Amino acid sequence: MNEEYQAQEIEEKIQQTWDEKATFTTTEDSARENFYCLAMFPYPSGRLHMGHVRNYSIADVISRFQRMQGKNVLQPMGWDAFGMPAENAAMKNRVAPAKWTYENIDYMREQLKRLGFAYDWNREIATCKPGYYRWEQWLFTRLFKRGLAYRKTAGVNWCPNDKTVLANEQVIEGKCWRCDTVVERREIAQWFMKITDYADQLLDDIDQLEGWPEQVRTMQRNWIGRSQGVELVFDVEGESPLTVYTTRADTLMGVTYVAVAAEHPLAKKAAENNPVLQAFIESCKATSVAEANVATMEKKGMATGFMATHPISGDQVPIWVANFVLIDYGSGAVMSVPAHDTRDYDFATAYGLPIRQVIYPADGADISVEDEAYVEKGVLKNSGEFDGLTSEQAIDAIAEKLSAMSKGEKQINYRLRDWGVSRQRYWGTPIPIIYCDSCGTVTVPDDQLPVVLPEDVEYGEDVGSPIKKMPAFYQATCPQCGGAAQRETDTFDTFFESSWYYARFACPDADAMLDERAKYWLPVDQYIGGIEHAVLHLLYARFFHKLMRDEGLLDNDEPFKNLLTQGMVLKDGSKMSKSKGNTVDPQELIEKYGADTVRLFILFAAPPEQSLDWNDEGVEGAHRFLKRLWKMVFTHLSEQPAAIELGIDALTAEQKNIRRKLHETITKVSDDIGRRHTFNTAIAAVMELMNELARFSDNSEQGAAISRELIENIVLLLSPIVPHIAQQLWHELGHDELLADRAWPVCDESALVRDEIELVVQVNGKLRSKINIPAISGNGEIEALALADKKIAMNIEGKTVRKIIVVPGRLVNIVAN
Repeated sequence: MNEEYQAQEIEEKIQQTWDEKATFTTTEDSARENFYCLAMFPYPSGRLHMGHVRNYSIADVISRFQRMQGKNVLQPMGWDAFGMPAENAAMKNRVAPAKWTYENIDYMREQLKRLGFAYDWNREIATCKPGYYRWEQWLFTRLFKRGLAYRKTAGVNWCPNDKTVLANEQVIEGKCWRCDTVVERREIAQWFMKITDYADQLLDDIDQLEGWPEQVRTMQRNWIGRSQGVELVFDVEGESPLTVYTTRADTLMGVTYVAVAAEHPLAKKAAENNPVLQAFIESCKATSVAEANVATMEKKGMATGFMATHPISGDQVPIWVANFVLIDYGSGAVMSVPAHDTRDYDFATAYGLPIRQVIYPADGADISVEDEAYVEKGVLKNSGEFDGLTSEQAIDAIAEKLSAMSKGEKQINYRLRDWGVSRQRYWGTPIPIIYCDSCGTVTVPDDQLPVVLPEDVEYGEDVGSPIKKMPAFYQATCPQCGGAAQRETDTFDTFFESSWYYARFACPDADAMLDERAKYWLPVDQYIGGIEHAVLHLLYARFFHKLMRDEGLLDNDEPFKNLLTQGMVLKDGSKMSKSKGNTVDPQELIEKYGADTVRLFILFAAPPEQSLDWNDEGVEGAHRFLKRLWKMVFTHLSEQPAAIELGIDALTAEQKNIRRKLHETITKVSDDIGRRHTFNTAIAAVMELMNELARFSDNSEQGAAISRELIENIVLLLSPIVPHIAQQLWHELGHDELLADRAWPVCDESALVRDEIELVVQVNGKLRSKINIPAISGNGEIEALALADKKIAMNIEGKTVRKIIVVPGRLVNIVAN
């Protein structure tokens, strides 16, 4: 054994062994329990960052641990390869996105291999390959025929920099989630998926996700946003009535105006002969439609000149165009109750509109709405026949009244809106639709799939999709009538690809979207990724899973059994980013310290759910620990090259104590990794055990045998975390087997049995001494030993013992006065 720890040499050799033996190649095995561990796959941006390293190190520890539990473990890796960054890089560097993407994949694959992750590389997929995306095209054609995919002209979020549509979820505080450009409002023909048809399932099945963080489950519930309210109508003389939805029908008698979206037909009609209003409407279109923006934006509006009739009182209330009303949410019209809604209050005070209070505190407190809206529920006043009712009673009574008048009815509504899936960019999956003047909208037949995206393209000075300028791509023949037709040139939102990749990993070579292997592996047992995907990716993946289930491809409801959301990697308190100049290159660290050091630090520095603040000294400390581990084994083998059989029945008290510490550590580390996923505390427990071993000075044969037992188990416990050095040390300790195939250590319960235990002794609740007693002592013996202790005798001298309380295994409290 070499005295010096040479990380790079060891890691290269061990990785070569894994490759030669195909150690992590996985096949289906019905004789063993299976375990599917998956970390969210990366975008091939060119280089791994420390967030990647953290994410994939967590997953790798879980995978290796579960494999050592005897399970058939699947841990695949692939590439979320379509998207705007590749296209933007192509335009900047005058290189085809495909070439840029494939070169990045090759580089990043080697980086992942250098880190020693236990991936089955035979299952590698890249979403930009036709063999992958043909099947989402295939599924889309079926969804179109089932009415779950449709095209319509709609108001959309438009990023003027990236020249494409964004889903509401991709707009963060009014800006593009990728380039941070202010998002505009446009109307454009778009493809949508009817995710709203699955709203109830998506909401109700959250209860199945017991292994998900409650924060994520709450975010999903809130995004779906099921609510029970009342849909009612306000008549408009000479025009179609306005339909509005409210969850606070109890405030109906406080309505003082109605607001409509800029795109509402009534707003457009009012603007026909009103240039000022038309200009205002145009300015509204230039703002984002994302709800997050609506909450913080300045509320602006203009009167239309139209009046609406209150459905119960018959009063006339003005109709305003307001920039905070979204055409895509509900009917694009809202009833406004400024006395009881903060948004409506701000708007009313800005434009001098009436504020009528109709809800008062149930306890009779004097609440005024002169300075702010009163938004709590309470008791109705100034509401005619509904006066005196509580808010809950009034909601029912008003709903019944409206129903009797044919002016409204109770209804369940959702915040969730259909998923806009088409993008006006090039580097994505072509939407498999053909437009024919005679036959209309036609799906591409199965035998013509995939519709292959041309990869050999050139970019000019202009921004836009090259395939929109390529007749060879967009000119098509109608599959129904054989006439000239045109192919759809929009591509799918890249979330389309990432919504089902986890399932394709189960059968990447299947000549179908999925085969029986998917049913063997799914659902994913452990999924790992950032909390930022709590709505976007996870909701779409859940939706896709149900679509595939309903096509008969799967036989369960949810894709991910357990979810771990790891925190960010920070430096100097800020998220690492190139723009801030605070990134740390994993490659440089691997070359300097080795992959095991990087893995050890990233897992030890913080619990996985918390943010990790980068610390160069911590990396140095992790490397010193591995050198110490190496030296510990080297020293032991120098003094005791051959293993000695351990005789458990003849151990001294000191030998029993350190052996007990070992098996307590096995229990803790097993729980920390397997159940709690607190890898930092698992590492700390092993470090503590190593300190105990360093203090253990016993040159007897049994002492050497116990030292060997501790050392071998330390190596085993660390092997999922630092697999290269662990494998090499395991070999140096005389074992030929691969640790990946070695069973995880099991606690010897007999080692935990104590001959003696230490008890705290109190006098009148205050600690006065500690005593060691035989573990089998009864209460009478314990009391006698406590009273005989010299320190206790001094503390109770001259006092009368009134009571002795024994808490088994913990303490004795003597009550004396």
